[in-house]
Amino acid sequence: MSLPEPETIRRPAINPQESKPRAARLAFGLLLTITSAAVLTACSQTASETSRHDFFRVSLATTFTSPVSGRLLLFLAPSSAHGDDEKPVDIDMMSPARVYVAAKEVAHLAPGDSVDIDADDIAFPQPFSRAPAGSYRLQAVLDVHHSYNYDGRSAGDLLSAPLTLSTPLNAAAVPVLTLNQLIPEPPDPLAGRSDVNTALKPLDIISPVLTSFWGREIRMRGWVLLPPGYAAHPGEHYPTVYFTHGFGGTLPGLRERFAPVLYDRMKQGRMPEMIWVLLDESSPTGTHEFADSVNNGPWGTALTTELIPSIETKYRMDARTSGRFLQGHSSGGWATLWLQTRYPKIFGGTWSTSPDPSDFHFFSTIDLYAAHANMYRALDGTRHPMIREHGVPRTTMEELAGLEAVIGPYGGQLASFEWVFSPRGADGRPSPLFDRTTGDIDPVVAAYWQTHYDIVQGLQLNWKTIGPDLKGKIHLFVGTDDTFYLDGAAHSLQATLERLGGNGQFTFLPGRSHFNLYNVGDDRYGLFDRIASEMYRVARPKAGTPGLSPGRSHP
Repeated sequence: MSLPEPETIRRPAINPQESKPRAARLAFGLLLTITSAAVLTACSQTASETSRHDFFRVSLATTFTSPVSGRLLLFLAPSSAHGDDEKPVDIDMMSPARVYVAAKEVAHLAPGDSVDIDADDIAFPQPFSRAPAGSYRLQAVLDVHHSYNYDGRSAGDLLSAPLTLSTPLNAAAVPVLTLNQLIPEPPDPLAGRSDVNTALKPLDIISPVLTSFWGREIRMRGWVLLPPGYAAHPGEHYPTVYFTHGFGGTLPGLRERFAPVLYDRMKQGRMPEMIWVLLDESSPTGTHEFADSVNNGPWGTALTTELIPSIETKYRMDARTSGRFLQGHSSGGWATLWLQTRYPKIFGGTWSTSPDPSDFHFFSTIDLYAAHANMYRALDGTRHPMIREHGVPRTTMEELAGLEAVIGPYGGQLASFEWVFSPRGADGRPSPLFDRTTGDIDPVVAAYWQTHYDIVQGLQLNWKTIGPDLKGKIHLFVGTDDTFYLDGAAHSLQATLERLGGNGQFTFLPGRSHFNLYNVGDDRYGLFDRIASEMYRVARPKAGTPGLSPGRSHP
């Protein structure tokens, strides 16, 4: 999942809480196949219903000069009385079934050519022909990068203008949409920030261990943000924070959203001066979580044995355990919890916010280990909620799984988890945790998850070995109204550390959701100040007020 971003609930990557809105829609990532009968076709149809399919024709405008390819998506939503004819038609994670989505892979579409799409073939929440009679708005999108499941519409995707129509459709007239809009690269929000650009250094290294795993060159990317006083004090070394985004976060997003916020807060004296390493954990499969995985490769090993040693020789970092810290939100929160518990001798503490489940007994609202566990329903038939708003369930796990299946079998939130946590299947892909049609959880795969990636179980089994180096190093913040029910696993982790004598620091913020956790009054990033000050007190226990200290010290 991800950090917040000051936009919509599509995919927060900006504010340590808005990274999940987009994450909300794509929340929880497993590689979903597009063969789910419950999603792609109706369970039963009468003969007359079977004979009727809704078809649409999508063409590529002649203004384009070369052919295109990608996943063609159609979005159909009820019209409103608010005059939103020009507003994009897109999914609504707080009410997924309200917007119909159909999909088709397009291998080659030349300018002036067209392709027909059967909107009853691969569709969510049901075939378009079953939409209740009424007025609707329709829009076509060509997902050229196959990344819609991860970050929605992005630069390079093609759009049609929204079209208003009525259902049921006239069988004699096929609606036609034209892809005539190209989403451009957004303007650089830091174009006028020479101070931030000077302090921000690109991080791009080839990883030998990941390259060996994949058989092709794999790079680790991010940014190194130097504090305002770095150049003026050439003999000083600084505590270093390794920060990573949540699901939906990107390399550009780290630069555009977090770098100026962190730099300005240090410059204003709200945060102590430290070096921030902004790590990109995105990949074509979702987020790799900096975990060693049989599917994604040894990302934890690469970080701790290659990237960190490399940059510690290049920048004036405090290379002691007490000078290295971890921080992340949502999926980034899980990644930093994982790294801290996996490498307790390397890092001096993690400050993880709204982390994904650290105990798979509390995988959102689902116990993955229960007898006859089902991803969609409890034993009494109740649907498992996945997203809530102000305490009210809004979206089910079944809806999220169905939507991801249609958008595509790549990069979704649910798919992302399988790529990290699952064993490799006979086909070379991650073994699915659950059956996409029935929701039944595979106990063998769940057991693998528990043995290899359940943080709470790992602490219980290995405390004698890791405990002495881990005491007092886990700090966790989560809202009691977390959008994805992530407070449940946090309570389990807290209870486990209390039993083990782990001296963890847990803060449950009343009424806070996944996306407003960092708010302090009107300041959307205020929690950063507290976190940075607590880190600084660990690195420089004899220093004065952390928020006003230069943050420098000889190693």
